Amino acid sequence: MTERTEDTLDAVDTHARTDGYAPLRTYGAIGDGRTVALIARDGQIDWLPIPSMDSPPVFAEILDAEHGGHVALRPVDRSAEVTREYLPGTNVLVTTWTTPSGRATVTDAMVTGVAGRLPWAEVARCVQGVNGSVEFEWAVVPGTLLGTAEPKRLDTANGAVIGIDGITIAIVEQGFDPVDDDRPRFSGRFTTGDGSKHILTIVGTHDEPIFMPRPESALAAMDRTIDNWATWSEEFSYDGPWAEAVQRSALALKLLIFSPTGAIAAAPTTSLPEDRTGGKNWDYRFAWVRDLSYTVHALTRFGLREETHAAVSWVMCTIAEHDEDMPIFYELDGTKSDDVEERDVPGWNGIGPVTVGNRAGDQLQLGVWGDVFEILRQYVNAGNVLDRKTAAVLQQLADDACHRWEEPDSGMWELEDTQHYVTSKIGCWQALDAAVDLHDAGMIDGPRAKWVENRELITQWVAEHGWDEERGHYVMYPGSDGLDTSILLHAMSSFDRGPRMASTIRAIEEQLQRGPLVYRYSGIEDEESPFVACSFWLAAAMACTGRIDDARTLMDEMVGQANDVGLFSEMISEDGSFMGNLPQGLSHLALIQAALTIEELTGEDDHSE
Repeated sequence: MTERTEDTLDAVDTHARTDGYAPLRTYGAIGDGRTVALIARDGQIDWLPIPSMDSPPVFAEILDAEHGGHVALRPVDRSAEVTREYLPGTNVLVTTWTTPSGRATVTDAMVTGVAGRLPWAEVARCVQGVNGSVEFEWAVVPGTLLGTAEPKRLDTANGAVIGIDGITIAIVEQGFDPVDDDRPRFSGRFTTGDGSKHILTIVGTHDEPIFMPRPESALAAMDRTIDNWATWSEEFSYDGPWAEAVQRSALALKLLIFSPTGAIAAAPTTSLPEDRTGGKNWDYRFAWVRDLSYTVHALTRFGLREETHAAVSWVMCTIAEHDEDMPIFYELDGTKSDDVEERDVPGWNGIGPVTVGNRAGDQLQLGVWGDVFEILRQYVNAGNVLDRKTAAVLQQLADDACHRWEEPDSGMWELEDTQHYVTSKIGCWQALDAAVDLHDAGMIDGPRAKWVENRELITQWVAEHGWDEERGHYVMYPGSDGLDTSILLHAMSSFDRGPRMASTIRAIEEQLQRGPLVYRYSGIEDEESPFVACSFWLAAAMACTGRIDDARTLMDEMVGQANDVGLFSEMISEDGSFMGNLPQGLSHLALIQAALTIEELTGEDDHSE
C-alpha cells in the first residue's frame, strides 16, 4: 500500500464543512459515564477530552480546525450517502454509508467494562461490510490541548503511542492497514467486503500507564457495551406521549452524569457560540444545581434509582461542604471554581473566545434555593427518607431563604445587572413551600410558622411588584416592561396557573416566539439565538393553564427540531442551525418536563411523534 500524505485526507471535500468546521447540527454523542466524544455526520470525531468531560480535549477540531485534532473514518468516495441512528435503548451510534460500489456500517461507542465504566477512556469504531465493497480512509491526529501542548510520538517495545502533557493515547487496529511514519499521526486505507469486519480502538489515560486492548476483543467489548446500555434502558419506565423523544433525552442526560461523583454536567463542551457574532461563548462542563433539580424529577419519574440517589447525595454533601454560601454550580468533583482562562485558538467557525472555566460561580441566584428544596421534595415524595445531616442543612437553607429573598440577585440567566428578579423571588417561595411540606412529612425540623409567613410575604411582593396591570403580564423585575420566560417554570411549580400566568404566556407568544422557537427574555434577540428549553417550558405552561391542544402542537413542532439522531443544542437559530454547547442537558430536561407535565395533566398514555 502506498503512503498518503497528511494533506490528502485533510483536504478532501467533506460533508458540509466550512473551513474545516462541521455544522453543530451534524454531531452525535457517545460516552462512558466520565467523558463524551462528539462525532460529525462525516464520521469524524471532533471532540474528546481525556479522561473526563472537564479535562483538556485531545481531539478538539470543533474549536480549532487546524490544530485541534480529530479521528477521521469515512469512505474515500465523497458522493457516499450517509444515514445514522442510535441502536435502540443505547448511546451506541451506527452510521450507514452507501456508495455505488457497496454498503458498510460504522458502529461507534465508548466502551464499558464488565463492571461498568472502564478505568481508562476507550473509543471503539467497528466497520462492517454489508454488501459489495467500500474503500475507507482513516486518521488519528492528536491536537494541542487547545493550544497549550505539543503531541509527541513515543516508540515502545509494545508499539508507538502519543504523549501530550501527561495524556497517553494508544491506537489499536485490526484490518485498518496503517501507515506508519515518524510523526504523532496514524492513518491509512482499507476496503470492506461482504461481511468483513475492521476495528479501530483509541485508548487514553492521564498520568498513569496505558492498557493496550487486544484487537480481537474489540467486537466482544462492543457487544458488552450495547448490552450494558440495553440493561439500563430496561429499567427506564415511560410509555407516555413523545416516548421515543423522551427516552432519547433520558439517554442524552445519562451521558452527562459524571459517574465518579454523581454530578450532572450541563453540557460536555465549552465555547460553542450562542450567536454568530461571538462573545457569548461559555464553558458548560460544570454541574448546575438547577439542572440537577430537573434531572432528579425526571429520573425519579422513570424509576431510575441509582442515578437519583447519587445526584441527591452529591448535591447535599457538596452544599454542606461549602456551607458559607450557595453556589449556582460546582465543578464535577464538587469543588468551587470561578477562574476563567482564554485559549489562543479560533473557536468554532472562527467565533471566539474559547474559554476554560465560568465566572458566574460567585453570583447570588436566589432561585437556587427553590431548586435544592425541589430536589429533596421530589426525593421524599418518591418514598425516600432524609438523614439528619441533610435535614439540618435544609433547615438552615430555609432560614436563609427567609432572610435573603428581599435581596437583589443575578437572576436565573446569570446576568451582571443585579435586580429584584421576579422569578428569583418565586424560587424562594418554592423553597419555603417545599420546606413546609418536608416539615409536615416529619423530614426536617425548624420554625414552620416563619417559613409560612415569608412564603406569604413573597406571594404579596410578586402580586404588588412583579405584575404589570397595564401590560397584562409578569415583568422581569420591578420597573421593567420586559418579559422573562423563566416565569413559565412557575406554572409547573404551581405558583400561578391562573389568569395572570395565562396572560403572560400570551405576551411571550406575541413578543418572544418565532415559529416554535422562543427567546429567553425581552431585548436579547440581537445578541443570541432562541433558547431551546424555553419552547418546551412554554408548551408545559400552556398545558398548566388549560391549553392542552396548543401544548401538544408546540411539542410536536419542537420535537421535530432535534437533529437526525434526536439531540438538541442549547439554542437553535431562526434558520434552524444549532448554536451553543451540545448536547445540552437543559434542552433535553425541558423536553422531558413538558412531556411529563402534559401526561400528568391529561392522563395520556400514548401520543404519536
